Amino acid sequence: EEYLKSIDEINSVRAPLIFDDIFLEVALDKKLIKCIKDLINGDFILNQSNLVINPPKKSFNQGFWHRDIPYQHFTISKPISVNALFCVDDFTKENGSTALIPGSHLFEDFPSKKYIENSAIQVEAKAGEFIIMNSMVYHGGSKNLSKNERIGINHVFSIPFFKQQIDLKKYLQEKKISENSKKILGL
Repeated sequence: EEYLKSIDEINSVRAPLIFDDIFLEVALDKKLIKCIKDLINGDFILNQSNLVINPPKKSFNQGFWHRDIPYQHFTISKPISVNALFCVDDFTKENGSTALIPGSHLFEDFPSKKYIENSAIQVEAKAGEFIIMNSMVYHGGSKNLSKNERIGINHVFSIPFFKQQIDLKKYLQEKKISENSKKILGL
């Protein structure tokens, strides 16, 4: 626990789908995959999958503005990466639902403070729903003012040009997985 705190990973579980098949089922949800196919032209892979815990009344590593294709600050006319944030709990303003800056994927530079103040929104969703957005949209978890943790599982699907952030081959090669799912998982 102390080590995870020292590297600011205490509220994240990287690649939860290697630990339990329920996470694999969520990542490969048929309706979700159809949606991703509609948004990304051509082939895509699951680039990363992280369980994110927003603790009550504390800051956490996903609470700052960020994009989920790290260190990439360019614009493009079609999505090359899409986030699918699965709501384990209800996402409410009180429990720190994800905030985003609409239109920020259209600009290379981080928006001005005034633009953020006028444009940022918190997205509310029910447990069991996905929040879908272009991965280049600046977003972050809001302050959790409730008494309970708020949990989500963030999936990032991208064109195969971007290196997969997780090595699933090592953990999933023995599982019975369809050929189409193997392609999505980068196997």
